[in-house]
Amino acid sequence: MKRIEDLQLAHTTIALDKDGIATVSLNRADKRNALNAATVEELIDIFTTLPRAGVRAAVLRAEGPHFCAGLDLVEHHREDRRPEDFMHLCLRWHEAFNKMEYGGVPVIAALKGAVVGGGLELASAAHVRVADAGTYFALPEGQRGLFTGGGATIRVADLVGKARMIDMMLTGRVYQGDEAIAVGLAQYLVEDSEAKALELARTAAANPPLSNFAICSAISHMQNMSALDAAYAESVVAGIVNTQPASRGRLAAFADKSAPRVRPNEG
Repeated sequence: MKRIEDLQLAHTTIALDKDGIATVSLNRADKRNALNAATVEELIDIFTTLPRAGVRAAVLRAEGPHFCAGLDLVEHHREDRRPEDFMHLCLRWHEAFNKMEYGGVPVIAALKGAVVGGGLELASAAHVRVADAGTYFALPEGQRGLFTGGGATIRVADLVGKARMIDMMLTGRVYQGDEAIAVGLAQYLVEDSEAKALELARTAAANPPLSNFAICSAISHMQNMSALDAAYAESVVAGIVNTQPASRGRLAAFADKSAPRVRPNEG
């Protein structure tokens, strides 16, 4: 099993703080952090390693002014790939994004600038997305003679709905600001997306790891099941999580009314 310090990274970086929060950074700012094949392999290694390294939450961010402009089209054009070659590349994208979504570690994406094409597919694999005022979302595949290959038909369609996704691909429609939040592309719109993402990661990291594992893996699995199967699976997961030793003190605090109560936001 690889350790974080053993990862060989050229297009990404990773830092782990004393609280077990990993900051994963895309590091191809000169390419607007477009995803070449090597970066995808690094993401597979990173998100395979994090759950086994005791990481409690992760922030996914990017160097430079843009989060990710999607598939590295220059590499794609240069490689002149055969259909089967590109199919296998897409499967590696799916491997990377599935490691994120189903790995059980909360992944908070700090978005800025372009979140376009494959960059939106990457962001949609995170559990929480935080945008700033300069963040914009698009799926320009139709205008480029392409089709999504990294899971947009699964995750982006789940976020915004089939009709909106088709519109984005056919017309190049761009979402940003409050409209992007309203359609579900991000959950937060703030001045500093990285600071907010780290705040959310710290909040999530305070939860029992088993609870976070269930939230960040079981829900996605259950969405792929029939209602009957999902109800059974939910009952099994609840049976395990809701009786864990780590919950006992929290339940006791709730029972004796010393735990914080859920209250509406002020203002």
